[in-house]
Amino acid sequence: MLDAKTIEIIKSTVPVLEVHGQTITKKFYETMFKNHPELLNVFNHANQRQGKQSTALANAVYAAAAHIDRLEEILPVVKGIAQKHRALGILPEQYPIVGENLLAAIKMVLGDAATDEIIEAWGKAYGVIADVFISVEAGMYQEAEQQPGGWRGFRRFIVERKVKESNVITSFYLKPEDSNEIASYLPGQYITVRVKPEGQSFTHLRHYSLSTSPGHAYYRISVKREEAMADRPAGIVSTYLHDDVHEGDILELSAPAGEFTLDQSEELPVVLISGGVGLTPMVSMLETLLEQQPSREIVYIHAARNGSQHAMKEHISQLTQDHPALRSYLVYEAPAAGESCDKTGFIDLPWLQSVTDSNADFYFCGPAPFMQAVNRALKQWGVPAERIHFEFFGPADSLD
Repeated sequence: MLDAKTIEIIKSTVPVLEVHGQTITKKFYETMFKNHPELLNVFNHANQRQGKQSTALANAVYAAAAHIDRLEEILPVVKGIAQKHRALGILPEQYPIVGENLLAAIKMVLGDAATDEIIEAWGKAYGVIADVFISVEAGMYQEAEQQPGGWRGFRRFIVERKVKESNVITSFYLKPEDSNEIASYLPGQYITVRVKPEGQSFTHLRHYSLSTSPGHAYYRISVKREEAMADRPAGIVSTYLHDDVHEGDILELSAPAGEFTLDQSEELPVVLISGGVGLTPMVSMLETLLEQQPSREIVYIHAARNGSQHAMKEHISQLTQDHPALRSYLVYEAPAAGESCDKTGFIDLPWLQSVTDSNADFYFCGPAPFMQAVNRALKQWGVPAERIHFEFFGPADSLD
């Protein structure tokens, strides 16, 4: 437990973190990777370049400081981060490295304003926060390993099938090389792939949502090829999977993880909304609902640029024909000549109100601007926060 004086000092730094937080975390990563380049085998290099990781860490540090006297209030955030840590294989002995470099970054950015008293207080606070993460993650490691078909660390899987779903999305069907049982998962969860493409100095790890219902002898991920754009290079892992990984090849996976999951205790109607490759967890949820709660009313809405980028179109169409409780809709931003859809352009509130009911559980996933628009529409409609569920691909961001 922290003493009252330490808590007072930490809370007094909250306004400073609000202003300088991202500068501190950016400096932290630069310093840590310089001192410990081996950690580049764990962290997502693309998120580092784009500033996503430093922003996410700054938000987490700010939240921890603001709630330092009541950390239990941010336990849901802790659990989400801890799930990713477990999936990446973060170890207790790495926390002191993070703490040492975080304190050094605070000192470098704030200069004389970071007095010895403040640095000492943050050292104590970091120790408490790190202990919370280590404890939560220890339970997650144990659960992942001891569940039926579970394992610790990374396990070798064979690419049994590779299926092109659209011009930009390909599915990979993965079976364990040892032919033993695999761990089940909750619809919405992800697995983590570890690869080292030829010419790369470090291993690269990526989380990919499982894109089918649980209960199979394989895992399926559906990966979008991330092409180079003006503000970022091509995706290292996605292009490697698309271009260089073939049927019969081996991929290393950690056990399923993730906090974004389907609540099956409810009987309310469910609305699933996906944009682009955000369909992956939505399809897992959809298939699970149809298998386990076939009478539960479901609306599935998918938005894509056009038909060439629309994955699993025939599969969803067939499910809609086979299940009276399911209605599905297509929204194409710019449909090609002759392509049909239910709405052209973007999802907006008036259209949502015409095809769904606000008395439903809403789940959505897709690019950040897409999710911001959906979230804004649902809030404007008056949908309660507890019935709005979403997931970011990559570090958590804000939908405000």
